[in-house]
Amino acid sequence: MAAATDRKKGKPALLKRLLPFFAPYKGQAFCAALALTSAAFFTLLMPIALRRVIDLGFDQEKAEYIDRYFLAMIGVAGALAVATSLRYYFVTKLGERIVTDIRRKTYDHAIGMSPRFFESIRTGETLSRINTDTTLVQTLVASTVSIGLRNVLLLAGGIVMLLLTSAKLTGLVLLIVPLIVIPIILMGRRVRGFSKLAQDKIAETSAIAGETLSSVRDVQSFTQEGGARLRFGAAAEGAYEASRERIAARSRLTAIVIFLLFTGIVSVMWIGASDVINDRMSAGELGQFILYAVIVAGAFAALSEMWTQLQQAAGATERLVEILDSETDIKAPVNPLALPEPRGEIAFRDVSFSFPSRPDEKALDGVTINVRPGETVAVVGPSGAGKTTLFSLLQRFYDPSEGTILLDGVALPDADPKAVRARLSVVPQEPAIFAASVMDNILFGHPDASEAQARSAAEAAAASGFIEALPEGYETEVGERGVMLSGGQKQRIAIARAILRDAPVLLLDEATSALDAESERAVQDAFERLANGRTTLVIAHRLATVKKADRIIVLESGRIVAEGTHDSLVAEGGLYARLARLQFTGLRAVETEADMVSRAAVQPV
Repeated sequence: MAAATDRKKGKPALLKRLLPFFAPYKGQAFCAALALTSAAFFTLLMPIALRRVIDLGFDQEKAEYIDRYFLAMIGVAGALAVATSLRYYFVTKLGERIVTDIRRKTYDHAIGMSPRFFESIRTGETLSRINTDTTLVQTLVASTVSIGLRNVLLLAGGIVMLLLTSAKLTGLVLLIVPLIVIPIILMGRRVRGFSKLAQDKIAETSAIAGETLSSVRDVQSFTQEGGARLRFGAAAEGAYEASRERIAARSRLTAIVIFLLFTGIVSVMWIGASDVINDRMSAGELGQFILYAVIVAGAFAALSEMWTQLQQAAGATERLVEILDSETDIKAPVNPLALPEPRGEIAFRDVSFSFPSRPDEKALDGVTINVRPGETVAVVGPSGAGKTTLFSLLQRFYDPSEGTILLDGVALPDADPKAVRARLSVVPQEPAIFAASVMDNILFGHPDASEAQARSAAEAAAASGFIEALPEGYETEVGERGVMLSGGQKQRIAIARAILRDAPVLLLDEATSALDAESERAVQDAFERLANGRTTLVIAHRLATVKKADRIIVLESGRIVAEGTHDSLVAEGGLYARLARLQFTGLRAVETEADMVSRAAVQPV
């Protein structure tokens, strides 16, 4: 709501949203303002000295005075140089500090958003806003504002000195101002619109590049490099076209302002020259007036340039504000209930759920499950049955449309989501492996654990063998998204991470799907030891991995269609029996075929 209101109010309200970031650095801002004011003051002194030199005349009798004025001008130039240097230092440092804070706050906010947020905005676009848009804001803070304030002071001081020098000529100069301000305002609005459009297009190219480069193996496997190039090229051209429109509008504005400014200055100089000829003002006064007019004109031109930069920064700020004002739909209550001593008791009570992107399609429909502390429950069913959705709801990435989910007797919306997630160890089907060392990836599950504990977890996950064979063992860098590892190795690192977390509830989502038979057996043994005394929920398509579960729940189309042990479900027929028959009969058929091939290989020709 706040973002929408600010957008309606326009640029000033949007840029006002940046003011809270300045508050902690009032001292630096004061030093920058002091240096800036000093630089403007020394600049305005120069024409006075020049006037005195011109009016004294260049003859031998006045040589001593001329020397003094020129030395004074050199002194003013030195003071101006120091003040300008200090202004640059304080303003640039302040800009870097504030933009760093904005980046951190934007990232901190985005990382806490629920999955619903990332259904409407792509990760690459979020990164573009954090990096590209904040760079425009940095230009605003570290350069545009400083130069703008300096030119405001020069403009105000210059106009005052023009009035003191010649009120008549000053009145003529001020007649030009409305002719310059009107196009700046009108065309500045167009520049702002083009700037936001250009940033949106740049964000789109960033999203496409991130999407395709992060999946470069898949792109190359399906020989879609050409298609990826076309998509990125089209997006890049769209960004170029939007930027071209912005540049054209800005160029037209610059041309109009410069023409009007210098036409006005030449006209005023023309009239001033006539006044000197007719002894209505001295040559020194005209020279002083011209210098102040140049200062005023330069300040005005710089302010018109700054206006377009403000429009660009406003567009970038609007995109950042959209993130900062976004509210997650998953929040901790004002007074969250403390979870009791961990027991690992889980209850789904008549839970129904539809994903926000598919509101008319129920992923779960009236699901009721009660999991006792320490029980191992397997959830099976065809793809799209809602198995992984159960895990997403239990981790409170979403809230159910209907019904209630409880952990240790506390309804999830009544507890702090972080407290809920702290009681869960998760091994997803596609584990996240970060561009860090193997040790760092394992410790991600429990950053405060020791390296010895991490190594023990790797051994329990049957991962220590391949880790120690890596070039630098546990300190080997695995590349972005674990590109240096196989699918099975990534999964074993994820399992070690979950083992190290040592939470009372273990969630396994196809956790052994990428493992070979030998590693799977070793990991299954590790899971059996780990599950002892813990509540374990297992999602599996390979039914051989869930035969030992205390209970098996069969899902189909978001509903529970059967529940029991492996033997009882096979005996009663239905979906589970059919899946078991397909899997185990197929497995025996493969084994029989392998035996036939083996026997044929040893028959004499």
